[in-house]
Amino acid sequence: MWRPRTISPIETSALALEANAVCAGLALGCAYASSDEYEAEVINARRAAGAYGPRRRQRQALIVFAIAAAAVIVAAMVI
Repeated sequence: MWRPRTISPIETSALALEANAVCAGLALGCAYASSDEYEAEVINARRAAGAYGPRRRQRQALIVFAIAAAAVIVAAMVI
């Protein structure tokens, strides 16, 4: 006659330990090699989402400053 096999407490502990080791190994896996890579990716994602505003304003301010500086130089040469 067939008798169901029972699992000993040692086998149960071994199976639980193996399952926990697999879960711990998965939790430690990371797509980034360093925190610098992670931070760079976070900044790029935020920049793509528009968190830092358009970069066009900085360029426009630089152009206005360059024109004003050129005007001052021209005015200094005329005087």
